[in-house]
Amino acid sequence: MKKITPNPPSATLFTIAPDVTSEALLILASETLASLNAMTTDLAFELEGAHRHKLLATQQLVVLGELLVERVLVLTQDTQTFQ
Repeated sequence: MKKITPNPPSATLFTIAPDVTSEALLILASETLASLNAMTTDLAFELEGAHRHKLLATQQLVVLGELLVERVLVLTQDTQTFQ
């Protein structure tokens, strides 16, 4: 008797279309980080002590990521303006 086994799931769960522009990717990354910022901030104020401090530190790293992405987006737009 043969045991039926399903095909294993693909290793790639999420993909990005190859024709997406760099600007669109930066905008999506910025929006994702902004959402994460809001979620971690809200959750941090529901916690106390060390857990709150760790989550606020995480939130600060998210904000840093947002600033970096926004800066690259601005630099990209400035470069496109001069061309």
